[in-house]
Amino acid sequence: MRRLVLLPLALALACTATTEAPRELVYPEAPRGDHVDVYHGVPVPDPYRWLEDPDSPETRAWIEAENELTFDYLEAIPERDAIRARLTELWNYERAGVPQQAGGRLFYTKNDGLQNQGVLHVREPDGSERVLLDPNALSADGTIALANTVPNRRGTKLAYGLSDGGSDWRTWHFLDVATGEKLDDVLHWNKFGRVAWAHDGAGLFYARYDEPEEGALLREKNAPPDVYFHELGTAQEKDVLVYPRPREEGVNVGFQLTEDGRYLVLSHWRAADRHTELYLIDLASDDPERGPEPLITGFDAQHRFVGSLDDTFWIHTDLDAPRGRVMAIERGDHARLFWHELIPEAPESLQGVSAAGGRLFANYLVDAVTEVRAFLPDGTPERRIDLGGIGSARGFRGRLEDEAVYFSFTSFTHPTEIRRLDVASGEVSSFFTPEVDFDPEDYETRQVFFPSKDGTRIPMFLVHRRGLELDGTNPTYLFGYGGFNISMTPRFSVANLVWIEMGGVFASANLRGGGEYGEEWREAGTKLRKQNVFDDFVAAAEHLIESGVTNPDRLAIGGGSNGGLLVGACMTQRPELFGAALPAVGVMDMLRYHKFTIGWAWVGDYGSSDDPEEFRALRAYSPLHNLRAGTDYPATLVTTADRDDRVVPAHSFKFAAALQAAHAGPDPVLVRIQTRAGHGAGKPTEMRIAEAADRWAFLVHELDVEVP
Repeated sequence: MRRLVLLPLALALACTATTEAPRELVYPEAPRGDHVDVYHGVPVPDPYRWLEDPDSPETRAWIEAENELTFDYLEAIPERDAIRARLTELWNYERAGVPQQAGGRLFYTKNDGLQNQGVLHVREPDGSERVLLDPNALSADGTIALANTVPNRRGTKLAYGLSDGGSDWRTWHFLDVATGEKLDDVLHWNKFGRVAWAHDGAGLFYARYDEPEEGALLREKNAPPDVYFHELGTAQEKDVLVYPRPREEGVNVGFQLTEDGRYLVLSHWRAADRHTELYLIDLASDDPERGPEPLITGFDAQHRFVGSLDDTFWIHTDLDAPRGRVMAIERGDHARLFWHELIPEAPESLQGVSAAGGRLFANYLVDAVTEVRAFLPDGTPERRIDLGGIGSARGFRGRLEDEAVYFSFTSFTHPTEIRRLDVASGEVSSFFTPEVDFDPEDYETRQVFFPSKDGTRIPMFLVHRRGLELDGTNPTYLFGYGGFNISMTPRFSVANLVWIEMGGVFASANLRGGGEYGEEWREAGTKLRKQNVFDDFVAAAEHLIESGVTNPDRLAIGGGSNGGLLVGACMTQRPELFGAALPAVGVMDMLRYHKFTIGWAWVGDYGSSDDPEEFRALRAYSPLHNLRAGTDYPATLVTTADRDDRVVPAHSFKFAAALQAAHAGPDPVLVRIQTRAGHGAGKPTEMRIAEAADRWAFLVHELDVEVP
C-alpha cells in the first residue's frame, strides 16, 4: 500500500479526519458460483451471476460489506475533509438553466448554490419573476428531481416530470402557471421524458412503456413504448393509443409535434445501426382508418426532424453526407428525387440543428469546439453567432415566431453562462452570468493532437494551472468517453477545478465513437471496431507520458457509463500504464448488457453476443471477462448506484467482485455504491460533492499528491 505524504502542519491541523493511514484491506467474501453460459459453442463462466439480483439478501449483504470497507478506507485519508470543504466552497454559486419560451413567459431553473435541486422559476412578460416549483420540498434527502419541464404553447399550463432516486422513469404532473395550482392528472411509466403538448393545450402526447413486474425494475428488459394521448382532466386509464410500438424487433419509436400542431412526426429508430425512418400522422384528418404517411423510409441513414413550415419538413440527415446536412422534403413529394438541399455538408461536423426565430441554427464542431451558424429557411447563410470565446454552446430552441433565442456557453474555465440572442440583429447579451470564486486567468487550456495505434490523429484538451512545470511527475487525470455519437466538448466543472487547484492536470481526449468528426468517426469506434476507442485512449496516456506531462505512477483514468467501459477495458488491457482507475457506472459485462432495461438499444454501438462474430469481438475486450488472476491492477475505485436503471449496477458489482478476486498487487480495488441514486441525472448537490471528494481523496492518496 502506498504511503501517504506528510501534509504541511497548517493543513494537517485544519483537517478533521483521522490522520491514520487506511488500514490493510480484507475484501468481503463473494462466493463464486458455477453458472456457465454457452455462446456459439463456447462455454463462458459467469461465477457472479447472483449479483445481478440487486435485492437478494446475499447481494444486499455484499453491498453493505463493500461500502463499509470502502468508506472506512476513504475516511482514513487525511486530505478528504479539506477537499470536500473546498468543493463545497466553490460549488456554492448561483447558476441557471436555459429558458423555455411560451406565451410571453420564460421558464427556467435556478440554484442558489448548494440547493440539492434547481428551482423552477417563471418570468412574466412584465419582467417580474417568481418561483413556480421547488423540488427540494418533495423529499427530505433531495433525491426527487425535476427531470423535465414542458409548458404548453400559450404558457398557461406546465407538465413536469419527476425522477425518484435517479431513475430514468418519469412520473408526470401538471400545474396551472398563473396560480401555481397543481392539477389532479398524473401519468406513470414514461421513460426519458418524451412528451409533447397538443396545439390547443387540451392534453399531450407521451411515450408509454409497459409497467415492469414488481421487483424487476433493474432486471427486466424495457420493450419500446407506445405513443398515447392524455386529455387533461381525465384518468390515465382513459388515454388514447395514438400509435402502437413498431412490430419489428429492435426498433424504437420517438415523436415530435410540428409547431402548427398539424402533424405528429414519428421516428422509427433501429438499434442495430441507429438508422431511422420518419412517418407523419395528420392530426387534422377526419379519416379514422388513415394510417401514418411515410416521409423517409428504408433505414439507410440517420434522419432527424428539425422543424417545418406548412407542408415542408426540414430534416438533419447524414445520407450521403457523413458530417451532416439539412434537406427540405415536401409532403406528398418525399421521393429522394424531390429532396432539396438547404444546408450542404461542411468540412466540420454538424452536431444538431434547431428551428427558431425564423432561422435554422446549425451547431458545428471545429476540432471539438462549438461554432453556431444561422441560416434563413431557404438555406441562405445569414451569420455566425458570436460566442465570445472558445467553448461549448447549447440551446437556440424555440418557435419560429420568437424574436429571441437563448443558449448556454461554457468552457473549462468559463462557468456556464446563459445568453440571449436577438435574432434580427444578431446581438448577443447575457441573461445570467454566474460568479465563481476563482480567477480563470490562473489557468490555461491548450489542445494537442497525437497519433493513435493505426495513425489516426486524435485531439485532446489539457487544462492546468498557468505556468505549471510539466516535468513528467504531474498528477494527471485522463478522461474519455468514445461512443454513441456523443462529443466531449469543453465544459466547466467545479470538481475538475479543484483537481487542477491541487496541482493536477486534467486531460480530456476526443476518441473515435464520439461525434466530433461526423458519422465516419463514430462508426470507426463501434461494433467490430470498438477496440479503436481503447487504442485511442491508451495512445492518449502514452502521449501524456512521452511528452513529459506525467508518468504511469501518477496517471489516473476516469469515465462514466460508456466511459466506464472505456476505463475497464483499458485497465484490463494495459494495467501497467496507469496508477489509478475510476470507472463509474460502467458497462462491464459486454455479453449480457442487452438483456437489461434499455440495453438492447445500444446494439448499434456495441454489437450483440447473439451474433457469432460480434460475440468474439465483445469477449475480446469485455472488462468482466478479461480480468486475469494474479495480475497487479492499478488502484481502482469503482462507483455505481443501487437504483441505476440504465446501466444496471450488476455490471459494477460483478466487475468489482471479480477484480478483487483476481488482483495480486498491493493497491486497493474498492467499490463505492451510492444508495438512492441512479445513472447520474438528478443527483442531489450534496451527493455530487461527497462523491467528487471521495474520488479526489482516493487519487490524492494513491498517486501521492501533496495538496498545497
